[in-house]
Amino acid sequence: MNTILKRIDPRRPFTITAAGLRRITLGAVVEAGAVQDDALCAAQAHQHGATHGGATKPRRTTQAARRTLLVVAHSDRGSLDEHARQTLAAAALIADAQTQVALLVLGELKDDAAVLGADKVIEVSSFDRRTFAPEGELQALAACVAQLAPAHILIPDNTTGGGDLGRRYAAYARASVATHVVELSATHVGSYVHAKKAFATRALPDIVLLAAGAVDPRLPFVGAGERLEIPFVAAGSKSVGGAYRDLGIEEIDAAQVALEEADFIVSAGNGVTDVGAFEKLAGAFGAAIGASRVAVDNGMFTRDKQIGATGKTVEASVYIAFGISGAVQHLQGIKDCRHVIAVNLDGSAPIVKRANLTIIGDTQATIASLMDAVALARSSRAAVSTPITVAVVEGVAA
Repeated sequence: MNTILKRIDPRRPFTITAAGLRRITLGAVVEAGAVQDDALCAAQAHQHGATHGGATKPRRTTQAARRTLLVVAHSDRGSLDEHARQTLAAAALIADAQTQVALLVLGELKDDAAVLGADKVIEVSSFDRRTFAPEGELQALAACVAQLAPAHILIPDNTTGGGDLGRRYAAYARASVATHVVELSATHVGSYVHAKKAFATRALPDIVLLAAGAVDPRLPFVGAGERLEIPFVAAGSKSVGGAYRDLGIEEIDAAQVALEEADFIVSAGNGVTDVGAFEKLAGAFGAAIGASRVAVDNGMFTRDKQIGATGKTVEASVYIAFGISGAVQHLQGIKDCRHVIAVNLDGSAPIVKRANLTIIGDTQATIASLMDAVALARSSRAAVSTPITVAVVEGVAA
C-alpha cells in the first residue's frame, strides 16, 4: 500500500535535536526575522550531514581506509548525469567499512559529492565533455591509478566517453574487464550474453563498466566528500594531442533529435492552444518537442511525438510540460527525467506532484513570458560580447 505524504513547508520553524534530527514545531508560523533563525538552523543541520526526508543521513564509514574503489565519470556543465550517479552509488554500496570511494571527475564538478557517496574527489576541470581527448583522459586515469592503487575501477558504460575510456584503459593496463554489467556485488558481476538470451556471472574484475539503470542512486548514507589534489593527474590531462584531431561537435536542429536521446524536452498537452507559439519557444530553447496522448489524438502533433506508456519513454535532464494534467501513462513515460517543470492552471493536477517546479498559470501567457525572457537574455549577452571597434590611422590607434 502506497502512502502519500503531504508536502511540508521547508520554511516552517524547526529545532535540531542532539542526534541532528530536524523537528518541526507544529502550529508555529514564520514571524518577521525568522528567516535568519531558519538559516542558522539549516547550518546546524548541515553540520550533521546531508538530510533526506527530514532525517539526517549518517556517514557510510569513519574508519581509516585500507582499500580504494575508484569511480571515473565525465561531468556536464558541472554536474554528473544519472548514469554516473548510479555508478558512484554502486561503488559506495559494495564498499566495506575500511574501503574508501574515490571519484575522478573529468571536468568541473559543482555537485555535492558527499551526498552522492564519494569519500575522495579528484576534479580535473581542464577536460570538457564536448571535446574529444581520449589520450589525455587515459593518461589522467593512469596517473590517478598509480597514486591511489584502487582495488577496482567502476565506470558508466555509456556512449559519451565512459565506455570508450574504460575499454581503452583495460587494453592499456592489460586489466580484466566486464562490460554492460547489470548485476553487481562485492564479489561478482553479472551481464546478459547471447543477445540477452542468457545471463552470466564472474568474479569482480579490475574494471567494471556498469550499464544504466542497474543501481538506485539514492543512498541511505553520505560520504566524506573530501577534495584531493593529485598533480600527476592534472599534468596528464594537458596531453590532449596525439593521433586524434578533434573536429568539434556538429550542431543539428533539436527537432531532429530522437525524443529518447534528447536532453531537453518541451512537451504540450491539451492546454496548449497556440501550437505555433509553442514550437517557436521550443526553437528558442533548442529543445526537442513532445506531446501528450490527448494532444496527439486531437491532431495537434504527429504520433512520433507522443510521450507515455503507449508512446515513448524519455530520460531528459529537463522536461517542461505545458498544459499536461499528467495521466498515469504520461507520468510513466517521464519517470526517468531528472528535472520536471509543469505549467498548469490546476494546482492539484497529477503532474504537479511529479514536478520539481510548478508554475500555476495560463499556458499561453507563460509561453509568451518565456519568449520575452529568452529575447532579453540574448540581447543582453549580445551587448556584452559585442567587440570594440578600434580605428587605426597612420599606425596610431584612435
